[in-house]
Parts: sequence; C-alpha cells; structure tokens
Amino acid sequence: MNPWILAVRPRTLPAAASPLILGNVLAFATDHFSWLIALASLSCALLLQIAVNLANDYFDHKHGIDTAERLGPVRVSQSGLLAPAKVRSAMLLCLLLALAVGSYLIWHGGWPIALLATASVFGVLGYSGGPYPLASHGLGEVAAFIFFGLVAVVGSYLLQTGVTTPTAWLLGCAMGSFSAAIMLVNNTRDIQTDAKAGKLTLAVRWGQAQARVWYQTLAYLPYGLIISGFLLGLLPGLPVLLAGVSLPLARGLSRKFSEASGQALNPLLGRTAKLMLVFSLLFSAGWLLLP
Repeated sequence: MNPWILAVRPRTLPAAASPLILGNVLAFATDHFSWLIALASLSCALLLQIAVNLANDYFDHKHGIDTAERLGPVRVSQSGLLAPAKVRSAMLLCLLLALAVGSYLIWHGGWPIALLATASVFGVLGYSGGPYPLASHGLGEVAAFIFFGLVAVVGSYLLQTGVTTPTAWLLGCAMGSFSAAIMLVNNTRDIQTDAKAGKLTLAVRWGQAQARVWYQTLAYLPYGLIISGFLLGLLPGLPVLLAGVSLPLARGLSRKFSEASGQALNPLLGRTAKLMLVFSLLFSAGWLLLP
C-alpha cells in the first residue's frame, strides 16, 4: 500500500465527517443554509483530521513512543517508509490548506469561528506535540469529545445559522462520545507500549478492565442522549427511531471490545468510526424526512 495512504489513515476519516454531516443537516431546513459553507466546513474538518494523523505519526516517532513493539497500524515515520521530515511537511501543508479554507469560514462566521479555528489548530499540534502533549497526559479522549463532537456539530450549525441550540449541543455530545470511544480503542490496544514509553493515557491510568467499562459507556451514551432529548421534547421521534437502528452495532462492538486485547483491537478502530458514521447518517435521514 502507498505509504502516504498509511500515513493519512483513511479509516479514521468518518470520525471527522460524521459530526459535520450531522451539524449541517440540522441547519438544512433553515433559511440560512449554504451548500458552500457545508462543503467548506467538511473539507476543513477532513484536512484537520489528516493533519492530526500525520502529527501523531511524526511526534510519536520523535518522542520515542512508537517502537518496533507497536501493535497498531503501521506508522510510516517509525517504520522508515517515509522520512519524518516529509511527514512533518505534509502535516504543515494540511494545516495551511485547512487555514486557507477556514479563512473563508472565519470571514463568514466572524470571531466565534476564529476562536474555534485557533483552538482546533492548537489541538492538532498539541495532541502529540508541544510542551504538554494532550495524548500523553490522559486528555486524548477529552480532546476527541470536544473537537470531534461539540466543536464539529455546534460549530457547523453556528456557521450556518449564526446561533446555537440545545439540540446541536445534545448531538454534539453524542458525536463526541463516539469520538472518545474511538480514541479509547486506540489507547487500550497500546496500554503496554504506552506505559513503557511513559505515555499516561486514560487506558494506562485505568487499566484494561476499567477501559472496557468506559468503552461500553461511551458506545451506549449517544443512544441515551437522543432518547432523553426525545423525552424532553428537544428531538422529534423519527430521527431518534432511525438512529436507534444502529444500537445492535454498538452492542456487538461492546461485546467484542470486552473480549479482545492488544492487536485484536485494531479492527474495532475502523468499526467504531463506522458506527459513528451510521448513527450520523441514520439520524440525518430521519431529520430530512421530517415534514
């Protein structure tokens, strides 16, 4: 496989696309919806996801976290498939492209979008790099929840409409929960190697038994949130019902996560991202079908 495809890690891209799809669909029926804004925000999110993947590859190699004992997908810097300097340059290029697209979004959305854009760039660089790498201090899942949940859904809705709503925040939490679950799979797989490298992820701090409990919590929480939203009158029934069709997928993944460890967790990374996408698409379909 082309090493650049390995570096980009396309299986993670649904985690970036899913919340943007949902946030824009929420705004679709409003008078302010713009296809250009929707496409620009989605492009920006995908570029930032690719940038953070490249940053992880580069910085984890630089800090000695990625070694020959790594159980996860191939890292191109550590394996020698690509020179670390090339990976770093590609990361910076993706950030520049994201900023170029983001400048239009900032022009459209004003200072709140400028703040979110600035925070997102610092999030990309500070996740694995900088003086206080978030991933090495147990904040990886928190960052995923915030940036690929709240910022993505609420921010995209804010871009389209100029306001936020409880519905957008609720669904931002649902998407953030799935994003944190994806991160938890990655960190649980790497418990042994991360502990040796001094990378204190939540999985390292908690241990595998507690990580399994938290994965189940994060996988089921989005369904509890949308049901609560329906009972509180914040969400209509049809999208909640359609999104609920994906619940057996969450149950199956939770069961497999409770039984697997180490390298056997690798397939669950992509499958959890797919669950997030399926949930987003089903809810979005229900929302668009509303009278």
